[in-house]
Amino acid sequence: MNTTPSNSKNVLGSDVEIKGTLRFTGELTFEGKLDGEIHTDGILNLGDSAVITGNINAQSVVVRGKINGNISAKEKIEIKAKAELFGDIRATKLVVEEGVTFVGKTEVNPNKVTPTAPVARPGEAAKTPMPEAAKPALR
Repeated sequence: MNTTPSNSKNVLGSDVEIKGTLRFTGELTFEGKLDGEIHTDGILNLGDSAVITGNINAQSVVVRGKINGNISAKEKIEIKAKAELFGDIRATKLVVEEGVTFVGKTEVNPNKVTPTAPVARPGEAAKTPMPEAAKPALR
């Protein structure tokens, strides 16, 4: 049997409590309590009983349970019904189900483009300040 770490699926049950940084590759389902950070290039599934106090950096995250911290994902964040999330999120794709409690800011940027100035809509003049020479003189 030839198993590579990047394809492994691991489970940490609800009786697990961790203080510190959790690092892994592959896929992890986490049901326990964590006071610290999670760093992975893999997939993190947070179960209904998961309680996280700290930031998460991952490839993809599926959120259930309670999280008090920021989440950053290179691909996708899915926030499932009844999840409680207090923190900012940043991802390429975001899915939020009905019934989620979310307090924070989001940055969803599917094409990883930098924001630009707003473009005038058709039929609307661009709002640029008039140069001094073009302004009528008031007397």
